[in-house]
Amino acid sequence: MADRRKLQGEIDRCLKKVTEGVESFEDIWQKVHSAANANQKEKYEADLKREIKKLQRLRDHIKTWCSSSDIKDKRILVENRKLIETQMERFKIVERETKTKAYSKEGLGAAAKMDPHSKEKGDVTNWLSVTIENLNLQLEQFESRIEQLTTKKKKMDKDKQDIFEELKAQQDKHLFHIKQLETIMRMVDNDALPIEQVGKVYNINIRTYCNDCQ
Repeated sequence: MADRRKLQGEIDRCLKKVTEGVESFEDIWQKVHSAANANQKEKYEADLKREIKKLQRLRDHIKTWCSSSDIKDKRILVENRKLIETQMERFKIVERETKTKAYSKEGLGAAAKMDPHSKEKGDVTNWLSVTIENLNLQLEQFESRIEQLTTKKKKMDKDKQDIFEELKAQQDKHLFHIKQLETIMRMVDNDALPIEQVGKVYNINIRTYCNDCQ
């Protein structure tokens, strides 16, 4: 009994740190995207990296508890693990954006050496990659909500059943678009699809779809 209380105390403290860490991550995330200049943005990105490292360490503890037979109800642990993983995906997007920002000296130097076609191809490929990551992030959120609905022992009422079916439909749509975008990105890499077609057709359609899903 004493061991269980001790374990529960450790879990409670860990989950409290997760809540605080996610709030801190969100605060820094907002600062990154509202930074007035490159130096300020770089500082906030470093802060964001430190925060995600802390959350990853907490995630390691949670994963250990999730695999333990001593803990019967693991729903809150799974929810917090997925919450951390969502922030990890968001951090990946920031990292990718940082590598391709125009204020980067290396980026400017590389862009100057590129011919117009290669530069446009790189821009389109980067946009496709970021869009796929964003859709995957939304997909994880759908999966988390579906899991919350299906892990409860009680039978779903009509309202929850409608929500469940809507989430499943949205999940299927996301999977379809992600596969399509991955195919398009491979075709662009292999020069099998005109870049103009991606920019004029897919860009508008996918942006509209992503905005509708917000």
